[in-house]
Amino acid sequence: MRVAIVGCGLIGQKRAKALAGAKLTVCCDLKLPLAEKLAAAFPGARATASWEQSVAAADVDIVIVATVHKELAPVAAAAAAAGKHVLVEKPGARRAAELDAVLAASARTGARVRVGFNHRYHPALQKAREIVDSGALGPLLFVRGRYGHGGRPGYDKEWRAVEEISGGGEAIDQGMHLIDLARWFLGDFDGVQGHVATYFWDMPVEDNAFFLLTTPANQTAQLHATWTEWKNLFSLEIYGRDGKLDINGLGGSYGVERLAYYKMLPEMGPPETTIWEYPALTDRSWELEFTAFLTDIAERRDPSPGARDAQAALRIVEAVYRRCER
Repeated sequence: MRVAIVGCGLIGQKRAKALAGAKLTVCCDLKLPLAEKLAAAFPGARATASWEQSVAAADVDIVIVATVHKELAPVAAAAAAAGKHVLVEKPGARRAAELDAVLAASARTGARVRVGFNHRYHPALQKAREIVDSGALGPLLFVRGRYGHGGRPGYDKEWRAVEEISGGGEAIDQGMHLIDLARWFLGDFDGVQGHVATYFWDMPVEDNAFFLLTTPANQTAQLHATWTEWKNLFSLEIYGRDGKLDINGLGGSYGVERLAYYKMLPEMGPPETTIWEYPALTDRSWELEFTAFLTDIAERRDPSPGARDAQAALRIVEAVYRRCER
């Protein structure tokens, strides 16, 4: 499979290194030097500043869209309309409605569309999914998640702080990962409450987002995404009737990735504990996610997570924004 990457910043560069055997043929960025630098590292790849030409190129089968949020859905829709399979980075769009055109184009051409929620492919989360699917936790009760970083000098002057470009702040950034993971384990939410606030950064978008979500079965997700986490943090706890999973860290500045399984005993009291650690030097979630996408294409299956999953998560963010009169 031949790949075009539209958006050659940090995420585009990560994607280029994790193509799982596919061939990079086109590197596209409005800042042409970025595209040229990435293309130079991949023999046979060419650089361009035209995303329109990139998504229509005859030597492209898959388009990876790694742009700012404002451009994600338009580029993805054009690529799907051209019959190209699409991996579009999260959040997929600024608002759920922007993905309607992507879904319509995919339905017309048969192009597969996957949304880049790569956290599902971290080893601790994959192991957690395996344990939940085995039934070892019993019926799931609730999920508690926290995710955040502290930004950097000038963060309030970057594109993420410009609502017209980003669509919002931390809720639509790391908050989308938390919502996607909560949906992955608990399913759809029909009850949405939450709050967004700007506590530290001088910006018109929120730097903290709080969600309280409930399913039709009365399961709950309590989630907090923050740009004021002065020590980078990822924590996801999954509670079942018969035990608990506690996931911490994502590697790098977030600390060693670790999963603890606490199994409730018949007599209750201190649980039986099993711990897995994943001190990998590199994050393979990007490669595993792209491998899954190649399988989606080969087997003509609907990608999961796909555009409808991104829409479901975006609708939750939008509901909280409305409650806070954004």
